[in-house]
Amino acid sequence: MELLDGELELRVIQKLEGHTDRVWGLAWNPAATGVTGMLASCSGDKTVRIWQKGPSGSWDCSAVLEDTHARTVRSCAWSPSGKLLATASFDGTTAVWEHVGGEFECVATLEGHENEVKGVSWNASGSLLATCARDKTVWIWEAQPGNEFECVSVLQGHTQDVKMVQWHPFLDVLVSVSYDNSVKVWTEDGDDDWHCVQTLGEASSGHTSTVWALSFNSVGDRMVTCSDDLTLKIWDTSQNPSETSGDGCGSWSHLCTLSGYHDRTIFSVHWSREGLIVSGAADDAIRLFTESKDSLVDQPSYKMLVKKEKAHDMDVNSVQWNLKEPRLLASASDDGTIKIWELSEVSK
Repeated sequence: MELLDGELELRVIQKLEGHTDRVWGLAWNPAATGVTGMLASCSGDKTVRIWQKGPSGSWDCSAVLEDTHARTVRSCAWSPSGKLLATASFDGTTAVWEHVGGEFECVATLEGHENEVKGVSWNASGSLLATCARDKTVWIWEAQPGNEFECVSVLQGHTQDVKMVQWHPFLDVLVSVSYDNSVKVWTEDGDDDWHCVQTLGEASSGHTSTVWALSFNSVGDRMVTCSDDLTLKIWDTSQNPSETSGDGCGSWSHLCTLSGYHDRTIFSVHWSREGLIVSGAADDAIRLFTESKDSLVDQPSYKMLVKKEKAHDMDVNSVQWNLKEPRLLASASDDGTIKIWELSEVSK
């Protein structure tokens, strides 16, 4: 990536306040008009807030989505078109909201998980929605005409709480991460028959404690995961797991481990389209990493670019790069705030 050679820093542009409890998740709308578009945040206060950049340049709350979830909203995700927002809640449901003319309407409530829903993700075409929960399952829902959603598969294999699900950027390959320390890779085998094709666990140089989150790079040939074991791991995901043979040949593999950068649980990780990895953790800090110039193809190495201590007053739960402006970052925290950051060169 063409990153400037100068020293870089994260500068706070604005602190967004309004949530009355910890902020768990963030999602930038992929299709919102305007330079920086729209940000959704979800919280322990049972609401989702929509933030937009006004003409003055400041970020304002343009909508509060409430009175739908009875408990914490843990995760939120926009459909690829940017018209639908899915919200996963500890009340056991996932709500789907439609954005029409500046208003948000709850058009579907997906029920089926036995308890807290932890994560939600749309596939690249917007035809499938995945949810995961404390009940150890991952559900795949198919979007039908008229904002109907049908569960087409319930994926069982994790032995503990599933923390997050994420689709590959362009393949219908789903990844889930769990309290059971593993990363699972799921593909479809014809008629909505989904199954686990690979488990990345300790035996695969995987994590030794809860895996909290994952992110793919923009081309989908690498994945990063973060964990309670205080490490980030980079994986080679260049092979399509749907096409690999049963003996595991050509499947995904561990490339390298980044350790020693956070001293408490790493809750969130996100890979920008410029190739920057950001992590947020329970040590209240944010870290930025990039691939080293002398990195080898089969043995890549990554270096820390920026470390931001005390990014928030409490745990950093979510870090998300803006999809259109790759140097704009949002972070969310247990302190109830969201911060918008800009990555810039340190002025000499």
